Amino acid sequence: MSSHSLSTFSNMDVDVAIIGAGPSGAIAASLLHQQGKRVVVLEKQHFPRFSIGESLLPCAMQFIEQAGMLDAVEKAGFQFKNGAAFRYQDNYTTFDFTDKFTPGPGTTFQVQRGEFDKVLADTAAKQGVEIHYGHTVEHIDLSNDPVISVSTEDAQQYQVNAKFILDASGFGRVLPRLLDLEMPSNLPPRSAIFTHIEDNISDSTFDRDKILISVHPQHKDIWYWLIPFSNNRCSIGVVAEPHLLARLQGSLEQQLMTIVNEEPGLKRLLTDAKVVQECATLKGYSANVSTLATNKFALLGNAGEFLDPVFSSGVTIAMQSASMAAATLLKQLDGQHVNWQEEYAAPLMKGVNTFRTYVQAWYDGRFQDVIFYQQANPAIKQMICSILAGYAWDTNNPFVAESERRLNTVVALCQDNDPV
Repeated sequence: MSSHSLSTFSNMDVDVAIIGAGPSGAIAASLLHQQGKRVVVLEKQHFPRFSIGESLLPCAMQFIEQAGMLDAVEKAGFQFKNGAAFRYQDNYTTFDFTDKFTPGPGTTFQVQRGEFDKVLADTAAKQGVEIHYGHTVEHIDLSNDPVISVSTEDAQQYQVNAKFILDASGFGRVLPRLLDLEMPSNLPPRSAIFTHIEDNISDSTFDRDKILISVHPQHKDIWYWLIPFSNNRCSIGVVAEPHLLARLQGSLEQQLMTIVNEEPGLKRLLTDAKVVQECATLKGYSANVSTLATNKFALLGNAGEFLDPVFSSGVTIAMQSASMAAATLLKQLDGQHVNWQEEYAAPLMKGVNTFRTYVQAWYDGRFQDVIFYQQANPAIKQMICSILAGYAWDTNNPFVAESERRLNTVVALCQDNDPV
């Protein structure tokens, strides 16, 4: 954490400037600092701050451990998570993330992101990473080595001279905005309405160790998340195309509760729930860029591409990108020639595109047919479970290596009512 007073900031020279202290920024900073690189993290906000993306995937635990943060995360008291549950009308099915095809962690946590992100950033700071909160990146000059113009909260300005920039700004998308890299997503625009509740769930069959994904009984492309935390609270949200939410009346809270009560399972579970945070909305959140990386910058996580929250892939993609970018950048900083497209962008997009296959198939109904199929082959379920657990880069898994073809084969078997 920054120990400077705001009046003492002057120009600084670093190996790497990281924009954003969220999960991808904290992980990347830690990994680079471990290797003796001079890193500064520039964070516009102050932590803790609210964010969604609260149900982690087991795959992410590898990167938390790699960054030396596992002990701090395990001691923070977050809600244990071992899988995902799905409900559509009278169909209910679960995926146990410990019963998966890919080796690696099978459990993780469900977290209130304000606290979780602060644990990661504070741990990076304790390791020696320099983090400056309340500092906004105003301008980037890439004509030579990157020069970053920064302003503080008391309107002072200074420059950071860096050999490389990592953009970990998430939905802030600082470099895509400043460098005109924004591209339209190929996913339809969707909106989310969400809040935190004191859930007061009395149903003893409710599994707090899993995220619950519920599908609207009449509109299969409307879905809900219910993410239990460790303090009798849950994150609740609904996702739909905007026209499907336009009929809802009243405040955001009234709109959310109206549509939540249209799903009988959620209505029953949450009969005594109380909203404890102002409802928020996120619209047209899917995003893309023309360039993920050059020899002067790389985009991490949501700063590059954000698909959809349905499989909680955002934090995992963020951490995966941080680990991959740090490894590639260390080679460049040590004087090796690096092809950022071949060594970072293309391998990262392999997993992102695997998730994209299943996101698209969720909304067109194909993947829902697979998830709710009652005669699932255990071996195939393990392969799909690996992807739901975040292991979307494991090309030993046929459902990663040939995601579209394999999925369509299973969908056809489901539709013929054959054992999958």
